[in-house]
Amino acid sequence: MFIASFPAGPWQTNCYVVATQPGAECLILDPGVGAADGVRELVAEHRLKPVAVVLTHGHLDHMFAVAPVCGSYDATCWIHPDDRALLTDPLRAMGAETHHLLAQLTGGTSTFAEPDDVRELVDGSVLEIAGVTLDAIHAPGHTAGSVMYRSDYPLTSLGADTEIDQVVFSGDVLFAGSIGRTDLPGGDQVAMLRSLKDKVLPLPDSAAVLPGHGPQTTMAHERATNPYLRARLG
Repeated sequence: MFIASFPAGPWQTNCYVVATQPGAECLILDPGVGAADGVRELVAEHRLKPVAVVLTHGHLDHMFAVAPVCGSYDATCWIHPDDRALLTDPLRAMGAETHHLLAQLTGGTSTFAEPDDVRELVDGSVLEIAGVTLDAIHAPGHTAGSVMYRSDYPLTSLGADTEIDQVVFSGDVLFAGSIGRTDLPGGDQVAMLRSLKDKVLPLPDSAAVLPGHGPQTTMAHERATNPYLRARLG
């Protein structure tokens, strides 16, 4: 499997490009603010053909470029139904500081529309896109429709002591050393704690975690060191 990523925009949101190999069809995961140019460069460099955009959730910093990216490549957008309304009105789930920053970035003229082809997924959905299989894990709390995506991806080394046999694109559910905030509109701390217990902790130590912000990590490392997971283990 081929995975490339780059941090985009003022929130440094990790945008991922995933394919079976260079020169193949690919999927784009979480194209946020400023991601369109980075996607274009990676696609050209590795001779890829985007066929889908997959969103971990509907926050502005993860979906800002979804419509233009889908439009540029005639790609399908995948999102959980609980976050679909954010495609056209992402500011309903953001704080006042984001409203001000967006006005500065766009001159106050931003409008949002769904891509032409939007499809919904739920907990347990299996997406088979561009030769890549993603298992959808609904993990609400950061937003109602937050989803993690698991895929088999054997690795012999990822800077870890444990052999890696799968990757989890965790969005803003789990970070290296932390978890996603729940104080924004639509956030739910009780739901987040339930997601950590029921959806995150069952992930195996052999899973690499590729989060929506910050560096990659592993479940083995997070289980041992992340205070939010350790609290759930107690």
